[in-house]
Amino acid sequence: MDDPINESLNAVDILLRQLLSMWEQAVSLLPSLFIATIVLIVTWVIARFATRIADKLTDKTNMRASLQELVETMVRLAIWIIGLMATLTILLPGLTPASLIAGLGFGAVAIGFAFQDIFENFMAGVLIMIREKMRIGDYIECEGVEGIVEQIALRETHVRRNNRELTIIPNSVLFKNPVKILTDAEKRRHEIIAGVSYDSDLESAKQVILKAVQSAEHVDPAEPVDVFACEFNSSSVDFKVRWWSGSKPRAMHDSRDSVIRAIKRALNEAGIEIPFPYVTHTFKEPVPLVFKKPVPLAGKE
Repeated sequence: MDDPINESLNAVDILLRQLLSMWEQAVSLLPSLFIATIVLIVTWVIARFATRIADKLTDKTNMRASLQELVETMVRLAIWIIGLMATLTILLPGLTPASLIAGLGFGAVAIGFAFQDIFENFMAGVLIMIREKMRIGDYIECEGVEGIVEQIALRETHVRRNNRELTIIPNSVLFKNPVKILTDAEKRRHEIIAGVSYDSDLESAKQVILKAVQSAEHVDPAEPVDVFACEFNSSSVDFKVRWWSGSKPRAMHDSRDSVIRAIKRALNEAGIEIPFPYVTHTFKEPVPLVFKKPVPLAGKE
């Protein structure tokens, strides 16, 4: 029968040998850890200087701010991938770049299924930054959200509404759905409906409205003003009035205000009625009017 003391000593001896082996392995890895740390520090320094160089190059080419951010991110990402691959190769000598890339390929497939929405927004952000439309500062409308584009990131876009609320929209929403870019051009066309009464002379009313809009403030005089009779409404004949002004929301509100005021003032001065809804009863034959003698109240003569 074995002695319990000898068994305990043997177990302690085995444990000490394992600890000594682990210590020797750790000591042997110190040069590799030191070199790997230096590689990481050099990677960090190169990434910072490379992004600064990319900033200077993109500034000289007048590149869009969103595209500048994409270039900086891609440069930084490429440098860090190379640096991390070099670090892993130093720490694990048996790991070759080919096997590392192959392992990353299988891992990317698994991660892609797990984070499908994130990668979808990432790719949509890259495509949005590459295409020329929708710059920072544009006024857009998409899926009920309307406001100014403040930032285009790789995963989402920040839109500031007119009431100063910030809305963060996933890039996949902007990429898959129609987006109205209201400030794509400096000027855009605005329109309103102006109605006149049925007994008005339409040609005279058209000329009055036309001159009123042409003389209104915030209306671009270099662009044509259109006045079209468009509809027989229930109480009026409607004109569609179109003019050109600034594309920003403030310019639109200012020009609509001045145009409506000018049309109202001009029609009043010309004696042309702007009708409100009313009902006119027309009878084929005269309707006789019968007047009855009022009945006196009781107790009065």
